[in-house]
Amino acid sequence: MKEKNNEPLDELENDIPEADSETEEIPDNVDCDSGSDEDDAASEYNDTAAKIEEIENALQEANDKYLRLFAEYDNYRKRTSKEKTETYNNAVSRTVESLLPVVDSFERSLETDCSDENFKNGMNMIFTQLMGIMEKLGVTEVSGVGAEFDPNVHNAISQQDETDYASGYVCMVYQKGYKLGDKLIRPAMVAVAN
Repeated sequence: MKEKNNEPLDELENDIPEADSETEEIPDNVDCDSGSDEDDAASEYNDTAAKIEEIENALQEANDKYLRLFAEYDNYRKRTSKEKTETYNNAVSRTVESLLPVVDSFERSLETDCSDENFKNGMNMIFTQLMGIMEKLGVTEVSGVGAEFDPNVHNAISQQDETDYASGYVCMVYQKGYKLGDKLIRPAMVAVAN
């Protein structure tokens, strides 16, 4: 049988270190307040909130930059498209303007008498083709005889009395005028009824 260990309690008490009668000091870096945990949590929350606000501001700034860049690009695209259209219209306008004396000469030649009917028909066909090309380009004639005089598209070089037309209307066209879309290429030279 085993013997029970019956050491006296006094000996066990001797093994426990005795507390000093003076209180031990707590180092400065150790915070024993229960409120310090709350302060740490509040500080961490404030830091996180500040970071979130900083990120939101950066996002807003990036979004503003993106919108401005998009608007600038859209304006650039519209401007270049408009410039291309204007360049094309100006080129067509100058080309048609240089061809108009040829068209005028063609019309005068078709009005003259010609003994060779085949020649006259061939010239008429060529003139029709030329005017078809002008029409495809968007070139139209300025309104002529019988139209009300418009100083924006007509150039009045004379006035005529006693005509079949009312006062202020075109009664004779000396040289046809042409427009490209809404742009006037050459005004019509006309006589206006007085």
